[in-house]
Amino acid sequence: MLHPSLFKLAHEVLYPNFHSTYKCIMKSQWQSYEEQKSQQEKKLQNMIRFAYENVPYYHKLFKELNILPGDIRTIEDLEKLPILTKDAIKANFDDFKPANLSSMKYYIKATGGSTGTPFRFRFSKSDRFLSAAILYRGWGYGGYKLGDKMAFLAGSALDVGTGSSVVKKTHEVTRNLKKLSSFDMGIQDMEKYTKIINSFNPRFLRGYASSIDFFAKYVNESNKQMEFDAVFTTAEKLHPHMKKNIENTFSCDVLDGYGLYDGGVSAFECQEHSGLHMDTERSIMEIVDENGFQIENGVGRIIATSLHNFAMPFIRYDTGDLGNLVEDICGCGRESKLLKEVIGRQQEMLQTPEGKFVHGAFFNSYMFGKISGVVEFQVIQKSLENIVIKIVADEYFDEKQLDTIRSIIKSKSNRWDVKFKFVDQIERTKAGKYKFIINEVGK
Repeated sequence: MLHPSLFKLAHEVLYPNFHSTYKCIMKSQWQSYEEQKSQQEKKLQNMIRFAYENVPYYHKLFKELNILPGDIRTIEDLEKLPILTKDAIKANFDDFKPANLSSMKYYIKATGGSTGTPFRFRFSKSDRFLSAAILYRGWGYGGYKLGDKMAFLAGSALDVGTGSSVVKKTHEVTRNLKKLSSFDMGIQDMEKYTKIINSFNPRFLRGYASSIDFFAKYVNESNKQMEFDAVFTTAEKLHPHMKKNIENTFSCDVLDGYGLYDGGVSAFECQEHSGLHMDTERSIMEIVDENGFQIENGVGRIIATSLHNFAMPFIRYDTGDLGNLVEDICGCGRESKLLKEVIGRQQEMLQTPEGKFVHGAFFNSYMFGKISGVVEFQVIQKSLENIVIKIVADEYFDEKQLDTIRSIIKSKSNRWDVKFKFVDQIERTKAGKYKFIINEVGK
C-alpha cells in the first residue's frame, strides 16, 4: 500500500487544496439533507450570478426570459429555466466562453465520441480535483482508504488505454492503481491481466460493468481464484445477472456508481444497498418528467447543474440518462437523496411502429433470465419495423429457443420483424463499452 501521506502529497503537488477539500466533503456527507440543500443553493446563486455576468449564452437567455439572477435562488427555481442540450451547446459554443476565461486554470475534455462527433467542453482545475475527492469518498462507502491499491478494467471513459505510457505510469504510481484496458479482452489478454492483478494484489477492482462481468466469466471458466474487498462498477448499467456473477466470482460486495464530467453529477452506492447516494457538493441533480418539471419519486431524466465549473457552466444540462428517484432514507446514516438505479441512456429505448417505447431492460430480463446459453447479446433497431439480434452463444444454447425469443419480442409489437445473427463476439464502442441496445431509427 502507498503510504497515505505520500498519496496526499502527490495530489497536493497538483492541487494544494486537495487535502482540505477532501476533509470537508468527508464531513459534509453526514450533514442533514436540509444543510446539504442550503449549501447547494448558496453555490447555485453564486453560479447563476457568474453565468449571467460573464457568459454570453446565459446573459442572452435571461434577457429573453425576462428574468434576473435573483429569480433563481432555490433548486425549485431552476424550473424557470429551459433544459440545456448538447446540440444547443454545440450550436452556441463560442457563447459559452466566459469573459474572464483567460484568468482561469482549466482542462479540455471530450466525451460521447462513440456515438458521433465528440462533445468537447472545459472544466475548471478546482472542479476536477473536487470530483476526485468525491470519487474517493464514494469508494470509501465500500471500505476504500486513501492510498489503497486498486485495479481498473475499463476504457477511455476512465482514461484507460489512452494517453502516453509516461502519463499512465505516473498516474498509476501516484494513485496506487493498475490500469487494464477493456479494449483488449482476448484470452491471452485476460491471462495477462490475471497475472498482473495477482502480482499487484489490489484490495479493490473498478471498471465498466460489462468488462468486469466478462473478466469474471473468464476467471470462473479457467478455474482461477481471485478475491477483492469490493468491486466498484461504473459507466454502464449494472444488470442483476452481472452483479450476481461478479459477487460469486470474486467473493465480495459489488457497489455501483454513476458520474459525469460534463455537468458534474455523481452518485455512489453504499454497503446498505438502498440506492446510490446523490452527491451535493459539486452539482445539483434534478430528476424531471417529460415536461422538465422536478419529481420526488419515480423515473425521469437526469438533469445536471454544475456548481464549480466556472470555465464552462452547465445549467440544467440534459445528461441523456434516466434515473429512478426514491424517497427512502438509507440505513447508513447519510441523508442524501437516493437513486434506486440509473436505468440507462435514453437511447436504450426502442420504438414500436405503433409509437410506443420499450426500454432495453425488457430484452435483458428475458435474454438472461429465461433463455439459457446466451453469453452476450445485442439488439439493433434498424427501422421502426426491423429488429436484428446478435447472439454470442455457448454449447448450452438451443436454437429452438429462437421461437420463444421472437414471440416474447413480438408481444410488444406484432409488427416488429425480428432476425437473429450468431456472432463470435459483440464489438465494443470506441470507448471500450458494451452497448446491448442500439437504436438506429432516425439516424
